[in-house]
Amino acid sequence: MLCLDFFCCGALMLCCTRLCVALPASPGLQLIPAHDPPVTEHTFPSTEASSASTVSHNAPCLVDDIFAELREAVGSDGELTNRSLTQFGICTVSDSSSGSVLLQLAKEMSRNQRHGLEVLHPTGVLLAEEDERGKLMLTFDLLQSPLLGLSPALLLAFESPPTGGNLVVTFTSQSLHPDAQTVCISGETLYIMLTGKASDGNVPQKWSISVETKSPDMNQSLKDILTGGKSGSNISMVPLLLFSGERGTDSRYHHSSSLASSQTPFLCELKRFLGDVLPQDHRESSPVHLDSLQSLPPLTLGLSSSDTLLAGLINSSSITIFSFGSWGSVFPVHRGELAFSPALLEELKQRLEQSVVKITTVIREEQVGQRATERLGRLKDLCVSDEGTGSRTGDRQYRAFLLLKALQTVARVYEVQRGLRATRAGPNNPVRANICGLRSLAVSLEKRLGLPETVNINNCHGSCAFPLTNGINHAVLLKFHIESENVDERAPCCVPVAYGALEVVEVNEQGTYLSMKQDVVAKECGCR
Repeated sequence: MLCLDFFCCGALMLCCTRLCVALPASPGLQLIPAHDPPVTEHTFPSTEASSASTVSHNAPCLVDDIFAELREAVGSDGELTNRSLTQFGICTVSDSSSGSVLLQLAKEMSRNQRHGLEVLHPTGVLLAEEDERGKLMLTFDLLQSPLLGLSPALLLAFESPPTGGNLVVTFTSQSLHPDAQTVCISGETLYIMLTGKASDGNVPQKWSISVETKSPDMNQSLKDILTGGKSGSNISMVPLLLFSGERGTDSRYHHSSSLASSQTPFLCELKRFLGDVLPQDHRESSPVHLDSLQSLPPLTLGLSSSDTLLAGLINSSSITIFSFGSWGSVFPVHRGELAFSPALLEELKQRLEQSVVKITTVIREEQVGQRATERLGRLKDLCVSDEGTGSRTGDRQYRAFLLLKALQTVARVYEVQRGLRATRAGPNNPVRANICGLRSLAVSLEKRLGLPETVNINNCHGSCAFPLTNGINHAVLLKFHIESENVDERAPCCVPVAYGALEVVEVNEQGTYLSMKQDVVAKECGCR
């Protein structure tokens, strides 16, 4: 999947989180403080050599992901990390056309948290073989736009990390500056950044870019990378042109973002934090879609939510799944707010402080990484600070509540892990004794929507021998009956006898909703 965003400063080039960008040098370009630009779903119409390709983005997090990646691109020594070089396809740290620009942007990002960005979407993308050697040609159709008078950055974001080994790839076009640009693609590369030339924006344009490897034998591998290994000529990357520069008075290109009236920065940071801190399960099991579970009618989380409901959620022991869903093609105008009574608000604050301390300890002991600690710090700041976003008390209470629920979920996930480790190491391990009891069972949820991506629903395993585990009279009599050589009857089975619920907090364009999925997590076992 491809995404992008950009900034520019001098002869720059840029990259970012789930997206990345390259900016050309232009003395007239400056980093501009602003809000977030809208980024839409992209549908590329088919042409003679390519069929339609549609890529959907979690648009509201696009810019925030880029900013986050820039913040993390520079190490403690003030230089680009090896991770950032690989992620942005930069061949060497001394690469003047990319490395120096990325470094400059990353340092600028550490000083100014938000920047302006203009985005232009190609209306058509064509991938074709240029000659018998397998050399490829990428063609982008661009609509008429005054933005083309600025120096653009063409960002190509992979739908998934490329496979097939390491490749050194050269992109050549009169529309690029310089005309030939080299990138290094590996399995950890997420973005390709190319810097373009300013041009006449009064007419539609077509950019044709030749793409080839050093060895013609590797061109098929290159084609597989660009198409995601699928047959046909659809590219599995999302192309975007990024522009930075002084905005004029033309309202068509002055984006009045609704970000100031939404919770987008907090929600995006929360999503990244959960992705960093929760244990990763790489099993290939088929995911369960949350909509397939029976649920109580959803409740709206907002100013009308009662203290009774909020208190119950604060004290709930249920795992919470955060569904960030598809927020649509523009930034949500939804402003999440909650209104706690003074007493309940004080309880919320105390529980949040305790949870922050607890999860900080978990991050350290489980060696999750410094990045998770930094994200947690920013999340906490967003719960208590306006940060110039027009935040109100209700906004901050909403953030604090969601952060508390997220931290409670993280704590319970690691409690389960630690309990399993202790059980396996203990002398009275019920698994070894084959006694009816609770065992861990993690199932996968639909990826990119639910965090955590797995949930431990537990299951019951083991034998039902005397004395029966949580045996009821029917099971006792049945067991006696079977042991009296009446073998035609079903023997008592080890099954769940008590369940817990799963809470799902869903954020979409209309608001924030809570769904209770009852009887999801096995809590206790018995012989039945």
